[in-house]
Amino acid sequence: MATLIAPDHPSPVADAEALRKACQGWGTDEKAIILVLGHRNAIQKKLIRQAYEEMYQEDLLKRLESELSGNFEKAVCQWTLEPAERDAVLLKDAITHTIPDYSVIIEISCIRSPQELLAVKNAYQHLFKHSLEEDLAARTTADLRKASKLLVGMVGVHRYDGDEINGRLATSESLILGNAINDKVLNHEDIIRILTTRSKPQLMATLNHYKDHHGTSITKHLVDDPTSEYLAALRTAIRCITNPIKYYEKVNSTLQRKLITVLRNAINRPGTSEDAVTRVIVTRAEKDLEEIKEQYYKRNSVTLDHAVAKDTSGDYKAFLLTLLGKHD
Repeated sequence: MATLIAPDHPSPVADAEALRKACQGWGTDEKAIILVLGHRNAIQKKLIRQAYEEMYQEDLLKRLESELSGNFEKAVCQWTLEPAERDAVLLKDAITHTIPDYSVIIEISCIRSPQELLAVKNAYQHLFKHSLEEDLAARTTADLRKASKLLVGMVGVHRYDGDEINGRLATSESLILGNAINDKVLNHEDIIRILTTRSKPQLMATLNHYKDHHGTSITKHLVDDPTSEYLAALRTAIRCITNPIKYYEKVNSTLQRKLITVLRNAINRPGTSEDAVTRVIVTRAEKDLEEIKEQYYKRNSVTLDHAVAKDTSGDYKAFLLTLLGKHD
């Protein structure tokens, strides 16, 4: 369930006027911006952007970028983007880090549906005039260059999205994985082929067979070198794609468990990782953030609202709490 609180039929013209007023004069009215954009869904925000540009011959996003700053500006602008555009921007930021943030790349490529990922790739190419695969291949580090095929494969393949499973294939490919791990050929192209091309249900069957045969999940065998970014990328990919422990109830989906872990790690580390917190909240507020909040509380004995309020401040805090469902 979404945490976003949005009216049914707001006027995009009135919203555009309110945002224009908030950005005019001496100083910016951040509260007015939160009041409008913090309570609009994706379709409503798209209409606001269209109305704003028609009325003022100006891109609303560019105006927001010039008026706001810091984590608040980043959160508001990410939220205002269409979902596919947002993911494209997140991927670009992750790729162009001094050390590319493979976890964001894998998170988006594995968690989004095949249709959503295709839309993200189209948005990326439109925004940056390069393909996502091209930029990713050019920016991998020395260690992750071994994983370049893995990462490019993750974003490049259109996976089958059905529920059918081939049991015989799952058995044979679990043996292929086991042999590659036993021979310590962890960048074997068969590992990359299996992880990047098989549907999620098929991979679940393969990894479950591996676990049944070896008595432990495959991620436990991908730890030969704890400093290897490539092995970390493999483990992250597997954990994003499927749950190595047990099926949870729908409310405890693998996706939600993954995002809860991202939030907990981001909030609990010394100096909150605002980028990770922002990413989870703005990408899930219209989808399943209510369930994520419930599970966060069960696992941490503190509400996500309280954790965010404790480790953020100012307009950035107010905006995140609005997306988390806090009533004005």
